[in-house]
Amino acid sequence: MRIVVLGAGTVGESIAALLCRNGHGVTVVDTDADQIRRVNETLDVRGLCGSASQSSVLFQAGVTSCDLCLAVTGDDEVNLVSASMAKAMGARRTVARVYAPVFRDLSTFDYQRHFRIDRLISLEHLSAMELARGIRHPGSVVVENLARGEIEVHEMLVSPKSKSLGKSIRELGLPGGVRVGSIVRDGQSRIASAEDIVQSGDRLTVIGSRKEVDAVKSVLCGGSGSRLSVVIAGGGETGYHLARILETQRFNVSLFDTDRQRCDFLASQLQNTTVVFSDATRRDSLEEERVGAADVFVACTGEDENNIMAAVEARDIGTQTVMALVSRPDYAHVVGKLGIDLTVSPREVVAKQILGYLNSGPVISRTSLGDGGICILEIEVVDGAPITEQVLANTSLPERCLIAAVIRSEFAFVPGADDRLKPGDTVVVMVDENHAEAAIRMFGND
Repeated sequence: MRIVVLGAGTVGESIAALLCRNGHGVTVVDTDADQIRRVNETLDVRGLCGSASQSSVLFQAGVTSCDLCLAVTGDDEVNLVSASMAKAMGARRTVARVYAPVFRDLSTFDYQRHFRIDRLISLEHLSAMELARGIRHPGSVVVENLARGEIEVHEMLVSPKSKSLGKSIRELGLPGGVRVGSIVRDGQSRIASAEDIVQSGDRLTVIGSRKEVDAVKSVLCGGSGSRLSVVIAGGGETGYHLARILETQRFNVSLFDTDRQRCDFLASQLQNTTVVFSDATRRDSLEEERVGAADVFVACTGEDENNIMAAVEARDIGTQTVMALVSRPDYAHVVGKLGIDLTVSPREVVAKQILGYLNSGPVISRTSLGDGGICILEIEVVDGAPITEQVLANTSLPERCLIAAVIRSEFAFVPGADDRLKPGDTVVVMVDENHAEAAIRMFGND
């Protein structure tokens, strides 16, 4: 594929290196001539010095015929403008990196739709999602955000006390805006059907809006049960996003930060999180706040060394599970020897996300779910697609395929059997990997 990377900083360079290793043709743009020279010398890319927000530079970079344009400079506004311009100039797909949460907050303004950008990504939010994914407990964990954040995918563990035991999914009486997408039983994943009987220990993937999915938790998870206590060190964007994810998922969350003003902001934004003005990188602070009694400690300050040391100290004073955000790849071989249970690298997380965008045809993104065997696709419905000819109940989609959500105009919804897809819709599809290509053909016009 032909890919243009706007920004040759730490993120842009790592993405370019990844794409080169995968055999793609890559052009890198940056305003720093020295950085472009270094990238040209170390990577098999075409480097171009210039501003990503200028049309002449984008034209020289070849966005008019590229398959994917990734705007990952250090400036949110430049990324939005350049990705929007690239899309208007002919780029097939465009992705913009943003840091400020306001750009992804649909309650104020839909920047993604306004600028006609295919995806806005936040390294901090993706890292928080990866950390949340690593926290295992008998309850519910958000594993993926889809449809611009309007649709959520949750993984729920069926409790032995659940009222749903012995009932088929059809008999559960789930809200109309909720779908059970897959079941993991005895280590095997498969797409769920309405006749599947719910058993204790099943891991169900539930799809819908947050409000409707929350209403299903008591049915499947069987009461509140004990809450895991989670301590987060660092109230930056990653820590903030992680707290927001966990505080709605039956966790007792405490968030530590050393900036008084930032603590005030966090306290105003987080409804069910205890914000502590303290230095979680100091052992005496951890002991004073009884962090050793916590179930999980997550270090996600802005410094790798502080994260590693804080996690080691938390482990030493008794915390059961410790995790750390570690950006430098050369630390990977060290942290495992220090007793840290999980490390998350923002570079690796965004790399995995970018690889999901390298698709042809109508597919926007492709993500493997859980242990594999099932993938989640975001697909654009094009003119003349076979899927638009009939209502969903009468289409010839593969048996192991579920249309989980539809994004149309200004809103997202979970479709019913009598709904009919329209060109321009974006569809979230959950499908068995073996049937994915057959499903994708229903949305194209070849």
